[in-house]
Amino acid sequence: MHRPRTRVIALIAAGTTALALSLTACSPSSGDPSTRPLRVWSGSMTPINNDFNPFHVDTATHLTFGAIYEPLFFFNQLSADPPVGLIGDSYSYSDDGTQLTITIKPGQKWSDGKPLTAADVVFTFGYGSNVDPDMTSIEATDDTTVVIGYSTPKFTAASLILGSTWIVPEHIWSKIDDYMSETNQQPVGSGPYKLKAFTDAAYTVEANELFRDGAPSVKEVQDVGIDSNQSSEDLLKTGKLDWVGQFIANPDSVTASGAIATMNQQQDPTVIVTCADAAMGCTGAQTDPAVRQAINVAIDRSTIREKAFAGLAGESSPAFALLPRDEKWVSDSSLATSPQNPDAASAATILEAAGYTKGSDGFYGKGGTPIELDLFSPDGWTDYNDAAKLISEQAAKAGIRINARTVSEAEYWTPISNGDFQMAMYGLTQSLVPDPFSNYDQYFTTLSSAKVGDEPTKGQNYSRYSNPVVDAAVKAAGATQDEAIKKDAYASVQTEIARDLPYIPIVLNASQSFFNVKDFTGWPSDDDLYAAPLPYLSTASAIVLTHLKPAK
Repeated sequence: MHRPRTRVIALIAAGTTALALSLTACSPSSGDPSTRPLRVWSGSMTPINNDFNPFHVDTATHLTFGAIYEPLFFFNQLSADPPVGLIGDSYSYSDDGTQLTITIKPGQKWSDGKPLTAADVVFTFGYGSNVDPDMTSIEATDDTTVVIGYSTPKFTAASLILGSTWIVPEHIWSKIDDYMSETNQQPVGSGPYKLKAFTDAAYTVEANELFRDGAPSVKEVQDVGIDSNQSSEDLLKTGKLDWVGQFIANPDSVTASGAIATMNQQQDPTVIVTCADAAMGCTGAQTDPAVRQAINVAIDRSTIREKAFAGLAGESSPAFALLPRDEKWVSDSSLATSPQNPDAASAATILEAAGYTKGSDGFYGKGGTPIELDLFSPDGWTDYNDAAKLISEQAAKAGIRINARTVSEAEYWTPISNGDFQMAMYGLTQSLVPDPFSNYDQYFTTLSSAKVGDEPTKGQNYSRYSNPVVDAAVKAAGATQDEAIKKDAYASVQTEIARDLPYIPIVLNASQSFFNVKDFTGWPSDDDLYAAPLPYLSTASAIVLTHLKPAK
């Protein structure tokens, strides 16, 4: 099961508004909002990948996830309310948690008119990277009921199984043998929209008239490719864009007219992802936990927050729980917040205890080999670029040489996926429910990783971190509904990952969204947080689209 797809969007490369303005014959600000497309920038740069394969978590277009393909249920990460049924209607576990019964809504259809039945759900869970090695049986007992058996209890994995598995039509995908090489350029899904047109500068989806809840009120959505955050900001100000999720240091400059509103949920951890485990094929000084520990205490997070994130980011936690939401799951208060101020003396103590010595140039090394680490981030993600530069400068004061550089977006994802890197600025996603289980399962377990050279298919453990204590604790947490047992398991996980630091926490990223309240109504608000209003979030973005209506 895949985690919900998200990208950290903070693109500020050189560019102009001319590219984006040329994508349609008329701008969104002209004409009736009931007849023009809602125009969104979900983070894609040009050329946009013509890829609607829901198994391509990092490369498929954003509207693939939720607007076209759906999971069974929507889990709102901003709420503790029960999940909302999408394809699914209800679900229940057996008393021991090893059998999951799912009922789907009757009478549903795929966008090509073929019936959507429990057989499609059975096929999906037995296909490609969706296959769970713990699954022992699966059957459709009738057209709307699916029963899945597992070798271990799956109580805590509900959000992964039900909220992060994209249901695909058997009549299409059963004919596709190599699911990872498929780009699926004519997608057939169950969601509220279907593909209308595609170019490498923009693509348009139109209302799915066969959608189970009726076609959405916003009839067309155009997702554009923009290579400049400044261009996006200018387009927002002039009414040429309706919805974006990006970092803007001065949001008042965008919202001053009253046509655009904004929200900022500080949720997703920005980290240094390290290729951490030499046994998994990683190479470099960052494979030594002592080096990661020294970097962790050497950096000045308070300065990074202010200078790189304009004071809009929150404080990170080495427990990787979302606080205060997940407060009950963090038993050690010292793991609530990462160190905010630098401590070069502690960094020196850690390194020297591990056998490193400082050379005449002021930098540490071992056995005649200096520590020299590569830290990269995508060109134009200026908050990440600025943070990386600050980290390099701050680490140097503690005698650790880190070379910060930028790469193209295309050059960014490949090494992270195959493990051919040392360190990168990266964004994790938070769990969909007030429980950090999915974070621990997807980012820290061996099953969710792969040897260097291979791409993880069962999760997103790009650090190549492998720890049997963590693996056992995550499995124990997933096998129970007993809070005491889960707390003990999570305490074990938190102790291990806070010490080993395969992901070095930096900040809770400023998750800013900007949306047109003049022409469209129904957006989430502080009083009604029915979904996170970020256009690059899977499922949540589709939920928002189905709530919207053109203003009269």
